[in-house]
Amino acid sequence: MKKLLLAAALFAAAVAANASPVTVRDDDGNVVTLPKPAQRVIAMAPHVTELLFAAGAGDKIVGAVTYSDYPEAAKKIPRVGDNRLIDMERVAAMKPDLIVIWMHGGFERQIEGLRKLGIPLFHSEPAKLDAIADNVERLGQLMGTESVANATAADIRQQFAALTKQYASRPPVRLFYQVWDKPLYTLSSKSIVSDSIRLCGGVNIFADQKVTAPVVSIEAVLQANPEAIIGTSEKDYGSVDLWKPYGTLLAVQNSNLFRLQGDLLNRAGPRMVAGTKALCEKIDEARQHRKN
Repeated sequence: MKKLLLAAALFAAAVAANASPVTVRDDDGNVVTLPKPAQRVIAMAPHVTELLFAAGAGDKIVGAVTYSDYPEAAKKIPRVGDNRLIDMERVAAMKPDLIVIWMHGGFERQIEGLRKLGIPLFHSEPAKLDAIADNVERLGQLMGTESVANATAADIRQQFAALTKQYASRPPVRLFYQVWDKPLYTLSSKSIVSDSIRLCGGVNIFADQKVTAPVVSIEAVLQANPEAIIGTSEKDYGSVDLWKPYGTLLAVQNSNLFRLQGDLLNRAGPRMVAGTKALCEKIDEARQHRKN
């Protein structure tokens, strides 16, 4: 038995030694090269965790940040910090051979610390819906799980193509996408969510804002007078109910105050298929509420 185990270990070591280098480009266009497929990866955003699981590499995630709670197995992954502060000592102790990062305001100052560790970084930042499948494929290459990743990516593309075909000719609906209410902020065309809105035939009233997540005023929303308002906050926080007293608002008059599950749309991962489908259904409901 010991001889069999030793032989298996030697074979695995030989395979690893002969593994070819892997090279891909990340979402910044930077070249990421690994001497062999990664076996220990840290996910620095909840959407990254979901992408890695979709790529067939969930069992290779050794660390993740808070709120990495999907799929269920992700809840058991050790935490290395949150979107504001990363425990660099813990990251180093986990001995990862790849770190998948997400760039946002609170994380930029952490990047330099990660670079000093000398561990390859892959920046995942899907800006369009088709980039979700691309991310799954490239992460599959880096993790050596191409067979699973490529099949998942093909399925994601097929589902988005079907939704595009279904809603391509529907009349446009001007809407306000409400992420939070204190402060009141939304998402511009720089966010992948605007791509979902566009696919469904929606028109984001704040698409032309220069920042990705602009803070807006109630007065600005009233002036734009959207036909529908979509909120994604959970429970009573950031509720779209705040608009009910504004009877001049078209969205109120037509009973088009909707709430969707935020994680399905605000995380740029495979579940955006379900989130986009739910969004399209709400926008279609707004069309049905139109008065002749």
